[in-house]
Amino acid sequence: MKQSRLFTKTRKEAPADEVSKNAQLLIRAGYVHKEMAGVYSYLSLGIRVLEKIEKIVREEMNSIGGQEIRMATLHPSEPWKQTGAWDSVDVVFKILSRTEKEYTVGQSEEEIVTPIVQEYALSYKDLPLAVYQIGQKYRDELRAKSGIMRGREFSMKDMYSFHESQEDFDLFYNRAKEAYFRVYERCGLVAKATEASGGSFTKKLSYEFMVLTDAGEDDILYCDTCSYCANVEITKENEGDACTRCDGSGKLMRAKASEVGNIFDLGTKYTNDFNFTYKDKEGNEKYPIMGCFGIGITRLMGVSVEAFSDEKGIVWPESIAPFRIHLVELSGGDTELKDEADGLYNTLKEAGVEVLYDDRDVRAGEKFNDSDLLGLPHRIVVSKKTKEEGKFEVVERKTGEVAFLTEEELYQKFLNRNE
Repeated sequence: MKQSRLFTKTRKEAPADEVSKNAQLLIRAGYVHKEMAGVYSYLSLGIRVLEKIEKIVREEMNSIGGQEIRMATLHPSEPWKQTGAWDSVDVVFKILSRTEKEYTVGQSEEEIVTPIVQEYALSYKDLPLAVYQIGQKYRDELRAKSGIMRGREFSMKDMYSFHESQEDFDLFYNRAKEAYFRVYERCGLVAKATEASGGSFTKKLSYEFMVLTDAGEDDILYCDTCSYCANVEITKENEGDACTRCDGSGKLMRAKASEVGNIFDLGTKYTNDFNFTYKDKEGNEKYPIMGCFGIGITRLMGVSVEAFSDEKGIVWPESIAPFRIHLVELSGGDTELKDEADGLYNTLKEAGVEVLYDDRDVRAGEKFNDSDLLGLPHRIVVSKKTKEEGKFEVVERKTGEVAFLTEEELYQKFLNRNE
């Protein structure tokens, strides 16, 4: 894409009412537009990041047998009243229509997905079953904060599984847990699975996936040796205590973290509420065990900015960057040099390499500042200096490492390793 055609522009200053790093940088770089507290529109560049994250999540959910669906956003109040959530869940938006009917917009989908699956899962032969969607969620947060990491409208992957037994659920949970870790790893993040309260969903213990960040809303204790991790709110352990989950060599460390996913064992709460039964092998009616698996898509984007940024701007991991390469043309009016930059852009684009081409007629300093702010993984500079040397300047955004490559070396680097 040519940057001269990109309708968004960068801005030097962050909005005065934004204190979180992710919101400041994403707004300055033109990835998002703030509508009000906790509600953001995602612009051309922002959509590309979200689509990359969604693709990773979709692939990993499909790999464990998840089937993608798309559920209604506008919900009738009746199923919510049937489960008791209409009155017990305080973050539900409630809408009264002109005909005096009550509705809500989805903040979770147990009330919708359970009756859907109930129509089709009639026998033990239909289980286990897992369905998921990626879409918008709405929660009436009293105090939206942390930019796009905690809002009133956000994008989420929510998956719901149905099982014959607790043992089968536990087996699926372990597969989902590994898939979750693969999602975060592919996004360039390191996450920890923490024990936490089930909150309004269930009284059972749930698991949250946390990424360590100073912008996090949770305090966790984690072992510096093994994988044990727990939310401070539900544990009696303290920082500095010896870890009881490993051989005793580990010590508990305290850190701020942000939740990027969760798993709830819902038991038979919702299947009971809707009188959802299936016939087992003996022909007996039984209630399926149900699980809920969430990953915050927009939250992952925000956490990534918190984790991967510096004083100059965002530093996107290659796997979720909106473009792989930022091609910067510094022709200074030299038509031959401009033609060379255009030719390189076309060659890379035709080879399937994602390129943002800064062809704007602005000063070099402005182009470099914008490039740092946007945070694409690789910057290729075409200038009089590089032309004289017969090479292209390639700058790695993450490390700042600079290399001068011939045209052949450039193509070998980016065309033969297209990801």
